[in-house]
Amino acid sequence: MEEQRSNMKMLTKLMFRLLPIQILIAAVGSVNGIISSYFATNYVGNDAMSAVGLYGPIYLLVSCFSTILFCGSVILCGKYLGQNQHTKLRSCFTLTMILSVIISVLFIAAFVVMGMFDLTGFLSKDEVVRPLFNKYLLGQAIGVLPLIIGNQLPAFLSLENKSNRTIVATVVYIIVNLILNYFFVKVLGLQAFGLSLASSLGMWVYLGVQAQYFFTERCNFKLCFFNIDWKECLSIIKIGYPGALGGGYQTIRGFIVNKLLTIYIGSVGLSAFATANNLLSVFWAIPAGMLAVSRMIMSVSIGEEDRQTLIDNIKVMLTRYLPVMAGVSALLTLFAVPLTQIFYHDTSDPVFMMTVWAIRIIPWSMPTAVIANHFVCYWQASSRQIIVHIISILDGFVCVCAITAILISSIGINALYIANVANGVIIVLVIVIHAFVINKSSFLHIKDLLCIPDDFGALDGDRIDISIKDLKDVIIISRRVQSFCESKGIEHMRAMLAGLSMEEMAGNIINHGFTKDKKSHSVDVRVVYKAGDVILRLKDDCVPFDVVERKKISDDTDKTKNVGIKMIFKIAKKVEYQSLLGLNVFTIRV
Repeated sequence: MEEQRSNMKMLTKLMFRLLPIQILIAAVGSVNGIISSYFATNYVGNDAMSAVGLYGPIYLLVSCFSTILFCGSVILCGKYLGQNQHTKLRSCFTLTMILSVIISVLFIAAFVVMGMFDLTGFLSKDEVVRPLFNKYLLGQAIGVLPLIIGNQLPAFLSLENKSNRTIVATVVYIIVNLILNYFFVKVLGLQAFGLSLASSLGMWVYLGVQAQYFFTERCNFKLCFFNIDWKECLSIIKIGYPGALGGGYQTIRGFIVNKLLTIYIGSVGLSAFATANNLLSVFWAIPAGMLAVSRMIMSVSIGEEDRQTLIDNIKVMLTRYLPVMAGVSALLTLFAVPLTQIFYHDTSDPVFMMTVWAIRIIPWSMPTAVIANHFVCYWQASSRQIIVHIISILDGFVCVCAITAILISSIGINALYIANVANGVIIVLVIVIHAFVINKSSFLHIKDLLCIPDDFGALDGDRIDISIKDLKDVIIISRRVQSFCESKGIEHMRAMLAGLSMEEMAGNIINHGFTKDKKSHSVDVRVVYKAGDVILRLKDDCVPFDVVERKKISDDTDKTKNVGIKMIFKIAKKVEYQSLLGLNVFTIRV
């Protein structure tokens, strides 16, 4: 029990360490939306805001294709990192970049043709709004490539523990976007084209700052056009497209909702909903960041077949993430009026109260979205396509569109806001019902909600978890590991060597890793018996220390140094080191 709490504590610490960066990453496009909304409403007019709203579903469509590549490649790369397969890692990364360029070129061509030849009549018949939208579309075409690639690089940087570069890129992007919006919109008067041009050029800067790292020697994710496994394109798409289905369905939902608003509310409804969406998108970056962190952890855990970390990930989501999200929703409801006044100053204008009620109601769909997104991510990584399809269809457009269509004629635009909240409740109920059906049980634990297959990883009886905080714990580890191995039928000498290996490595981490800084640290040890093999794994949050590289260096220099490490390599079948998400992971097979 103590070991599980220690593992949970380390995981919680890791998740909250990664979370601010991932939220910041997810908020990049959202900040752009707020900046565009501010300049549109204050310097161009409400019609420009309607044009921004019309682009919303198209942005979702572009993001949908980006998500296919992002989800597929990150999950695959996470697995390859967990399995220490660097050739496949680089092949997968290269394929993702190639596919990103191809998709970007297709979207750029479509945007240019639609904008230049006024082929957007199917989106709006308004003679004032449509010309503004055409110009806005042309400006957005310039930023499609950096948008698709730039949205993917932060995850790879996080896997490399280089998220600080993304923070720098985000800050630079916000500054550049503000300056360019001021120059293009207020000074030059480029109106809708200026709004989108500023955003597009800002995205190129954002991409450039991040991309520099991928051309350095120390980066694992390198472009490698030799030995590419082109068949893996199908794997990327197969894994990624279920997660992107939600975005695809939301694109359809966007078109339907815009049509309902146009029919029953008018362009003022489009402006209000677009303004609220752009503002709330900054706060939607919080659940998006939570999901990004969990996606990386889940993908690595699946590669390692680590049942407990998958379960602990969901526990952290329910006990830590969910209360945070509920608190954010409450604050948004409380401050809806002052937030609306950023964009609209005339309280008698119908658009004002429409926006206020959107900010009051829609945020309450965020807590349920945190739950739904995590389970869909796990199912997606586990290749459970049927339930992902069901959730994607319901969450993507069925629930929101159906409820809105039924209620909008009687209660107006608030029907759309209420539909978003009801949608989240329905999705959570579907997740619970699915677990009841699969487990055929009337009582569920968290592990039952995940429906982890029995043959995945090591069951509780085939592994032990040990938490080490000081040298006193190290003294007893050898005996515990040896006893466990012998209980599984491992011969005495092999079991004793396994215990000695763990004692040596754990002691090395305590003596060298714990003393490098003033932070509190722990070492989580896991011993697994599977298919006749004994697999020993140590995970710590100390400064990076590559035991494999250290052994090579000591072989070439002083033969009397690092004797303990050399002993482990002699008695072990295989020793691997990885730095995953800022954690040192040693795996020893005896």
